[in-house]
Amino acid sequence: MRHEGFVVNHVETGKDALAALITPEHDMAILDLGLPDMDGLLVLKKLRDQKQTIPVIILTARDTIEQRVQGLDFGADDYLVKPFDINELLARLRVIERRLGTADAAIIAIATVKIDTTAHKVFLADEELACSKKEYMVLKALMENAGRIQSREQIESRLYDWGEEVMSNAVEVHIHNLRKKLPEKFIQTVRGVGYTINKV
Repeated sequence: MRHEGFVVNHVETGKDALAALITPEHDMAILDLGLPDMDGLLVLKKLRDQKQTIPVIILTARDTIEQRVQGLDFGADDYLVKPFDINELLARLRVIERRLGTADAAIIAIATVKIDTTAHKVFLADEELACSKKEYMVLKALMENAGRIQSREQIESRLYDWGEEVMSNAVEVHIHNLRKKLPEKFIQTVRGVGYTINKV
């Protein structure tokens, strides 16, 4: 999943999942039902009782129609039965990502800049640009949120897992490198707040 551009944080218990998912730093959750301390459905129910709307994909070996219906009725957005193909899981995550109101299509285009979120490629006037994985993820975060300011902390949360060491100027370095490849003023700095890309 990290190879496909997702930042992944992992916990092993329902209690830790509930603590993690009440924070706004996560966009979606993959929930196994067989947790050591409580049933995953109870985690889901508690999330929904707290009015947490984060999209949740259930992964489980429970494969009867009744169990699937129960999971969806408890508030799951999708349900995938083990064993599963990782490509199917990634495709379902991309569907949720588009539905979140960030990217509404696999291709995001602003002015002459285009990113293909399936192939993880960046194009300028239909010519592919050489971008590092982190540069691609920074640009994707900004283009998905075109018209809205993204703080350094918001961008960092899209780039790094929990506990991963972050250089203090990492975002600035990636922005600097992107600016050398993209049209002038495509990425704008809002002093003291963050960065933005204007919608066209």
